[in-house]
Amino acid sequence: MGINPLAPLMTEAEAGAQGAKERLFAALYAELHRLAQRHLQRGAGVSISPTTLLHETYLGIVEGQAVFPDRGRFMGYASRVMRGLIIDFTRQRCAQKRGGEFEITQFDSQFAGQDAQSDAQQGVLLRLSEALDELAVHDARLAEVVDLKYFCGFSLTDIAVMRGVALRTVQRDWDKARLFLFRELNETAGS
Repeated sequence: MGINPLAPLMTEAEAGAQGAKERLFAALYAELHRLAQRHLQRGAGVSISPTTLLHETYLGIVEGQAVFPDRGRFMGYASRVMRGLIIDFTRQRCAQKRGGEFEITQFDSQFAGQDAQSDAQQGVLLRLSEALDELAVHDARLAEVVDLKYFCGFSLTDIAVMRGVALRTVQRDWDKARLFLFRELNETAGS
């Protein structure tokens, strides 16, 4: 395994060196932009651009108190910030649809089916986010694997290398996390 060129920058960011988080963000900008695109593809019709999501994430990272001992943890943290922002946008949109910002419009039946599908996707996204938050309470390591695999798009092999553990360990964590989320989502859907 080669030397990580971001390691000194991550050490500086973890130590709280002035401007280190900003430089780390800039060094990973292209990868973070792809991450934002992935999140928005799964984001149930959230109508913001990947660049806007990325810039909002930047503000969350710079203002946050998180530490980043390695690239995987930084990407996982960025993914959680993005997921939180998308959830906030989704909740805001749902509140507006329920009259949060009352507006008289003419109903176009052509888009009624699309709107119902978008509502269903938003519901799944909100339940998934709540289930991931619950998983993080029970086992933060498993939640991190989900963030890195599902949201960041890393392979299980990549995650094993980032964490310095055996591939089989990450596979077991992934299986446990999926089982937990499956149970949580089915319980939520059944209630």
